[in-house]
Amino acid sequence: MLAVVVFACKEEKTKSDTAQSQNTADLIVTNAKVAVMDDNRTIAQAIAVKDGKILRTGTSEEILKLKGENTKSINAKGKTIIPGLNDSHLHLTRGGRFFNAELRWDGVRTLKRALEMLKEQAERTPDGQWVRVIGGWSPFQFEEKRFPTPEEINEATGDVPTYVLFLYSRAWLNQAGLDALKIDENTKAPEGSTFEKDSNGKLTGVLLAEPNPSILYARIGALPPLSQEAMVNGTKHFYRELNSFGITSGIDAGGGGHKFPKDYIGTKVLAEEGEMPIRLSYYLFPQNKGKEYEEFQEWMSNNNVGHNGEIHLDHGYELEGGGEFLAWSAGDFENFLAPQPLLKDRPTWRQDLKKILTLHAENGWPFRIHATYGETISNMLEVIEEVNKETNGKLTANRWMFDHAETVKEEDLKRIKNLNGGIAVQARMAYAGEFFVERYGADKAKHAPPIKKMMAEGIPVGAGTDGTRVASYNPWPALYWMVTGKTVGDFQLTESSARLTREEALHLYTKGSAWVSKEEDVKGTLENGMYADFAILSEDYFTIPEKQINSLESVLTVVGGNVVYGSDDYEKMNPPLPQVTPDWSPVKYYGGYQKYNQFNNKLK
Repeated sequence: MLAVVVFACKEEKTKSDTAQSQNTADLIVTNAKVAVMDDNRTIAQAIAVKDGKILRTGTSEEILKLKGENTKSINAKGKTIIPGLNDSHLHLTRGGRFFNAELRWDGVRTLKRALEMLKEQAERTPDGQWVRVIGGWSPFQFEEKRFPTPEEINEATGDVPTYVLFLYSRAWLNQAGLDALKIDENTKAPEGSTFEKDSNGKLTGVLLAEPNPSILYARIGALPPLSQEAMVNGTKHFYRELNSFGITSGIDAGGGGHKFPKDYIGTKVLAEEGEMPIRLSYYLFPQNKGKEYEEFQEWMSNNNVGHNGEIHLDHGYELEGGGEFLAWSAGDFENFLAPQPLLKDRPTWRQDLKKILTLHAENGWPFRIHATYGETISNMLEVIEEVNKETNGKLTANRWMFDHAETVKEEDLKRIKNLNGGIAVQARMAYAGEFFVERYGADKAKHAPPIKKMMAEGIPVGAGTDGTRVASYNPWPALYWMVTGKTVGDFQLTESSARLTREEALHLYTKGSAWVSKEEDVKGTLENGMYADFAILSEDYFTIPEKQINSLESVLTVVGGNVVYGSDDYEKMNPPLPQVTPDWSPVKYYGGYQKYNQFNNKLK
């Protein structure tokens, strides 16, 4: 009888230990303002994590009860915690591939300083390499409110080849760059673009997309590549840079001059080695004009949506579908410095797009389409409706969306909703809004894009930047733009009725973007059971003056319950990174985004 009692006691103790283990957190963060971002917009004091997921949120007293012998504990010191930011349209793999080669003007406050950086980088750039500034800036962010002149760029860079890109609108080559690429007065520009000449017929070095950006793509593609080692290194540093802003997920929209799978090597290596500090979903962007259908056929034969070959990280590195360009003939370039392109000027666009959309529908592949203008979207919707009917609803059985949609028409929002479509909006207007107003007028800019109307229609909407070339990858100026309707130059675009609350903007940057990759059931909020992806912010996003939203960053970023970035009080928790390579890399000397202390306007 005694033995039975002892056995029963041991059995009860084992059950008790198991139950205790199941309710013991791996990580707890207390003394915080936790924005759960559920439907009730719950604010908690603390958060508990187990097995990479949210175990519970509640008061600090409640969460401390979940602390065990091996629980890691963090004091947030009253700071705000938000779900990790998720950029629904960011060129992550390409950004990492080039990160260590590029001088970033993102966040630079004066043109004077931008030119000084050019000069300094030219002095350290070795023979055979270039100084390159590849997007992410606007002339209106500078105190001078203007572009650099060709003369200023030549003076700063001398005989070191240099390429400076502004969006996909224009670029500057210094004389050494023109010489290196053997461009002279007799060189013919691609159709819809120009090599600018002065009154004497001499090249100025300015490349104009009018609106065809092929002239800009071609010059980027001609620049010398980095070694594979440097690309892997750059990808690690770029993803750490994203983590520093609280980004825990990103949806890669492919990109011109970025071929799958060879140009994805930086990210592929990290995924294979289990070192991804960010959850990445990607869409495949065809590279060969006129051969897009064949490219998609090959990809669909060799790849499965939701996987990456033999690499299958649970919501860590996954193929999502096709886009953002599907057919080059159906593209509408967003250059607000040039007239709006019209699909009717490209007679094959409809048949090209229909063929590729049918292929996606028949193979069950999601897709996204680059579309800036309402007229383009109206025309494309005709094709989408036609394909959906002919395939008995197969097209709308999977996720699909428009990207950008700055001037989408109100009546077409209803059509998108009826076709189960979504929209991914980006902060392109924050970087080119002044030029949009100059061409299309202030009235049209008041609802460009009409995010509030999209939401009112019940359309799924994700938010993002379109970094790294068209805009900066920093999410906070994008959130500032959604909340205030202002550009990076603080020019007022959006009228008050069309602006978002801070909660609405954050929702689009978290759960809204999770819809884009069919992940809204596993991330985007800090509810129980969701992935433990979150950031402790430097200041309280919900209460600071609007202008200071631009300066926000993360002081601690967690992905799947693991710390991927730490600064300030949490700097000792920051995982180690290898030194930047190559030695002349601008990132080694300037970092990426130029962060300023909001109180004294000096670089941190």
